Amino acid sequence: MLQTRTIAVAAATACLGGLVLLPSTAQAATGSVHLYKVYYDSPGKDTRTAASLNGEWVQIRNTTKSAVSLKGWILTDSSNHKYVFGAYTLGKGKSVTVRTGKGTNTTTNRYQGRGAYVWNNDKDTATLKKSSGAKVDTCSYNSTKVDYKNC
Repeated sequence: MLQTRTIAVAAATACLGGLVLLPSTAQAATGSVHLYKVYYDSPGKDTRTAASLNGEWVQIRNTTKSAVSLKGWILTDSSNHKYVFGAYTLGKGKSVTVRTGKGTNTTTNRYQGRGAYVWNNDKDTATLKKSSGAKVDTCSYNSTKVDYKNC
């Protein structure tokens, strides 16, 4: 029986030209740091109050098996508004929400400290880059029917 399985595996490998296929979950298992959600239209009227400004945000998730330093990483929109992370480490399996307005930074919330909105209410693109400038992820939206985009 073992010999029959060995021959079948060898035949299948030969048919694939020696190519060994791995399940797609093998790649996904490594995880990533990525844009998870953009809440681009804060609730209510755009009054530029702290609550309204902080009602628009971008959430970033770390699905890797280790903590990742985001120091120097950059979050931008299509108009090149930039938020640069200071000394900050995103724990494994954790998320951080980058809010537009002012507030006190915590492990789960970071604040851009702006007095004006960043994310357009109709269409825009969020881009996350490493400190080297290498693009990590992008998330675009083009809708006024909903207030957020799951990336």
